[in-house]
Amino acid sequence: MSKSQDKLRLVMLGAGGHARVLHALLVAAGHQLAGVCDPFLDAQGVPSWNGVPVLGADDALLKFSIAEVGVINGLGQLVGERRRQALFLRFSGLGYTFPPLVHPAAWVAPCVVLAPGVQVMAGAVLQPSCTIGANTIINTRAGIDHDCHIGADVHIAPGATLCGGVTVGDGAFVGAGATVIQGIAIGAGAVIGAGATLVRNASAGARVLGAPVRLHS
Repeated sequence: MSKSQDKLRLVMLGAGGHARVLHALLVAAGHQLAGVCDPFLDAQGVPSWNGVPVLGADDALLKFSIAEVGVINGLGQLVGERRRQALFLRFSGLGYTFPPLVHPAAWVAPCVVLAPGVQVMAGAVLQPSCTIGANTIINTRAGIDHDCHIGADVHIAPGATLCGGVTVGDGAFVGAGATVIQGIAIGAGAVIGAGATLVRNASAGARVLGAPVRLHS
């Protein structure tokens, strides 16, 4: 986060597994959450989560002015699931700030451009001249080499590797442990399966699966 964003109180939307990882990131980076908004916890009457107050359902965020809080999108990104994108679009459209988050154990080259809402997890590496679009997740130990351009609402899953000059369209999903060789283009909404090695361009909406696992008795 920038120095000006450091002054914002932080509120997280969602309180599932991805949110727990983000909470650990915030603790490691020395930030504190003012509270979480989660419809399920609110409906159950749960007063706190990980020691953080439960403020209510998503609309509880509206009690704060846009100048007062920074918002963290705590929903994970699953294949074919649009709830994370919808939440980001709704509240960013109302003027709320989604500061980019970088785990202190990640390495991000100084010239990398991170759009609002980007989340870079522990062990990730982003090399020079990369751009990362809004609301995108660069997950644990993912490697993004030089001159990669990643769109909005993308999930680069844990351990995935993008070699230099890769382009990833909006809403694409690159699965855990996948490898994308240099210069490849991945179209919007494409899914690259876990463990796949991508050596040709993938068109918009394409599904590229990794080699099947064979179990031996």
